[in-house]
Amino acid sequence: MSGMAGVGTVGAMPGGQTGEGAAARIPGNKGIWVGIACEFVEFLVMFVIYFVARAHYPEAFRHGAGHLSGAAGTAITLLMVGSGFLIACSVAAMRAGRRRASLRWLLAGFVLSLGYPLVKLLEVQWNLAHGIDGEAGIFFTVYYYLTFNHLVHACWGILGMGWVLARHLCGGYTPEDHSGLEALACYWHATDIVWLIIFPLFYILV
Repeated sequence: MSGMAGVGTVGAMPGGQTGEGAAARIPGNKGIWVGIACEFVEFLVMFVIYFVARAHYPEAFRHGAGHLSGAAGTAITLLMVGSGFLIACSVAAMRAGRRRASLRWLLAGFVLSLGYPLVKLLEVQWNLAHGIDGEAGIFFTVYYYLTFNHLVHACWGILGMGWVLARHLCGGYTPEDHSGLEALACYWHATDIVWLIIFPLFYILV
């Protein structure tokens, strides 16, 4: 779930209004933040595995990135961050009472997010054509382990985006009540953050 503001809006009121008497509010809902916390814990464990493996096989990790498609990694990064920006625009438009604009931003974010699994499929095909599979070495084993897990989380976000989009089309959100839209934004931004850590660890660092 590819972009989100994970901080509360101090002084925010429904509809985007502010005031000294407004209570601090965390966007989304408690359920999505439990899910985000679980996601971060899961990837924390995976990053520990990454650094343990890197400490034991420094040469494999030093030269592994040069065998991956930097273009694919960059494209995924742009798709994740770009779609996250569009979803954030959707939330901002809804808070401002611009429902149609919010719907258009969300639709654009959804379409852009679909590019991630497509690019990932093309990347895997490119990898296999160059002999890069899960048995090509420890670097590539860890690479597939982390990136496929991230893809799964992103696909959950894309499915959630489709559900939120359907609700939006049916008028399910208003400037006063759009926590579902905010929850989607929070989850997608969290998934963005994880990818922005994965990207340099595999595609850039040498």
